Amino acid sequence: MGRLTRFDEHRYIGTRDTMRVFDCDDDSDLAVLEDRVSADRLFDRNLLQTFAPDTDAEARNRGFRPT
Repeated sequence: MGRLTRFDEHRYIGTRDTMRVFDCDDDSDLAVLEDRVSADRLFDRNLLQTFAPDTDAEARNRGFRPT
């Protein structure tokens, strides 16, 4: 099971441009997120968000939708 570099302590990562949340413990979600991070330069553009607590419910509470 992998996680994004710089976010290895977080299971749920949101993308601010699409307001989608990705579960990094799900291999297919992680693959899509990694592709987006590299193709759309999400790190450079500061478009990634984590949540505290690190739960799907908190991501939805902040307006993010599941993929």
